[in-house]
Amino acid sequence: MKKKMYPDCVTVYALLPILVKDGLVEDAVKIVDGFVNQALNRSDRSFWLQLMEGVLGEAELDHSISFAEKLASYHICRSDLIIVPVIRVLCKQKKALDAHDLFVKFKNTFGIRPTLRSYYPLVEGLLNVNLKELAWHLFKEMKNVAGCAPDVYTYNLFLDELGKSGKVDELFELYEEMLHRGCMPIAITYNILISGLVKSNKVERAMDFYYDLVSLGFTPTPCTYGPLIDGLLKVKNFDKAKDFFEEMAEYGCRPNSAIYNILINGFGKAGDLKAACDLFNRMNKEGVRPDLKTYTILVDCLCSARKVDDALHYFEELKSAGLDPDLISYNLMINGLGKSGKMKEALHLLDEMKSRGITPNLYTYNTLIFNLGIVGMLEEAGRMYEELQQLGLEPDVFTYNALIRGYSKSGDPDGAYAIYEKMMVGGCSPNSGTFAQLPN
Repeated sequence: MKKKMYPDCVTVYALLPILVKDGLVEDAVKIVDGFVNQALNRSDRSFWLQLMEGVLGEAELDHSISFAEKLASYHICRSDLIIVPVIRVLCKQKKALDAHDLFVKFKNTFGIRPTLRSYYPLVEGLLNVNLKELAWHLFKEMKNVAGCAPDVYTYNLFLDELGKSGKVDELFELYEEMLHRGCMPIAITYNILISGLVKSNKVERAMDFYYDLVSLGFTPTPCTYGPLIDGLLKVKNFDKAKDFFEEMAEYGCRPNSAIYNILINGFGKAGDLKAACDLFNRMNKEGVRPDLKTYTILVDCLCSARKVDDALHYFEELKSAGLDPDLISYNLMINGLGKSGKMKEALHLLDEMKSRGITPNLYTYNTLIFNLGIVGMLEEAGRMYEELQQLGLEPDVFTYNALIRGYSKSGDPDGAYAIYEKMMVGGCSPNSGTFAQLPN
């Protein structure tokens, strides 16, 4: 009698996604059924995960879900790994509620027992779309299901949520629960706790917690120091922020661009531009490459201090360094030039950003219109007003107020009231600033 041959895993992984993609779901199910009954090693739990990842890589999501549902409803697959890739895809698409509904269906209708492997991506997805109450419900549920005890990564998700929400007492209560359950923290856990304290303006407590950890042998990372230094700078404790920065080297923790960015921003916003520029030079000397955020911070601080020529120097340097300015950096530089009355240079940057494929937004045009009006370039301001509408942007109250102000300051009351009429016709409601700009 001729022995019946069955496909191996490689064949199944290659064939099944194509069948599901073509809508031949029942045929795919039959092949899997035969393979599972005859050839699959029952201990090979990764089979279902790899199979569904392959199917999702080829087939439409609806067909993939239908395939998974049939495998579960026909009792061919009894592992929750069959839905883990689907949950990940749905959550990535910001459809965490759909992922939850599918999770419940597989659990309640098909009798698939969930494990930490399916709970984790689901609660992460729910938290990412701000469905916090549902995420917390599942977290509580996990603790009461055998074999689903939250691990350190799951606890970190909820610790982070509490820290960002400023719920410090609840944050440390959950941390204590985690320890009580025998779940050991990792470096990220401690960083989340420190960051949560700093976000709640409890910088001193964060520092005490940090020193307690270090005394117990904790090795800090840049992510540990970042929130601490940022918090100290925000409460104007610049000397202590510097001390922490220097202390990093003592623990073999090399500052990265994120640390330098925090320091440059802190000193720059405080008006200590020399310290900010010195830090920029130091990071270059230490071999830490400034990124776009570094340059953007410097440009912002220098423009705010009306040192627009210095800001323009760094703006041009970032391009020379092979970085591409984005909308934010262009807007900052255009606004800085405009406030300094350098409208020719500001308009040149507008043309440059468009030539680089960066579409100006309403802030770009409002800034230009306002500053053009101040220097009396009303014709150019009017052209900006028309151009923004051609791009599909809607003028707002700031747009109209800037135009009204320009005409009023130029001694053209008729022009100012003509803009006001356009504002009314366009359905934009005036504010107190509008009437303050209109000539009497």
